[in-house]
Amino acid sequence: MSKAIVFDLDGTLVDSAPDLMDSHNFVMRKHGYEPKPLSDIRFLAGRGASNMVLRSLNEAKKGFDPKLHKQMTDDFIKHYTDNLSKNSKEIKGVTEFLKWGQSQNISFAVCTNKLEYLAKKLLKEINLIHFFDFVAGVDTFEYKKPDPRHLTQILEIMDIEKHNTIMVGDSETDAETAKSAKINFVLVANGYTEKDKDNIHHDYFINDFDEMKGVIDKMRFLS
Repeated sequence: MSKAIVFDLDGTLVDSAPDLMDSHNFVMRKHGYEPKPLSDIRFLAGRGASNMVLRSLNEAKKGFDPKLHKQMTDDFIKHYTDNLSKNSKEIKGVTEFLKWGQSQNISFAVCTNKLEYLAKKLLKEINLIHFFDFVAGVDTFEYKKPDPRHLTQILEIMDIEKHNTIMVGDSETDAETAKSAKINFVLVANGYTEKDKDNIHHDYFINDFDEMKGVIDKMRFLS
């Protein structure tokens, strides 16, 4: 019987915050705003360019201009598209786990609120794209996380039952998606979130992917 693991991308498979922050600060400087240290905005790294820019504009307290917000978001995406893998690195143990999972005939997919073409580009540039049977971005369907249909539509396309699926993510958005879909959820440590693990729903918790095989054994996922 087919098994699948569906992963979030930013903060789960890849520590992409450094490149996202570089693009954020490029846009801030271009439009006359102060740049920020990574620690101030890392938790927003998985929320998309628009939300990162909006948060900084609101904190600047200069009044909100929707045209400026759109221009800065467009500039962010353009800069990030050209620089998205300069400093991004996979989370510890990812490649080894994905190779092992393939040997166990587990299918893999990505469910991310990153634009689909950016998600695929990042996965390609860090040499992970070949592990995944399907990549769904924020613009792939008419809905996005935490709407559970973002996840369940992937499973329908892959023809995988929910009870044969695990979702892995790093934030409350991923947790809410999996919980609403009634799918087991594994939370990855040090995610892009302001909440600690005790305040995020999860069935299992891992510090990195070196621990993932042990979780699968506990779940009897391959039994």
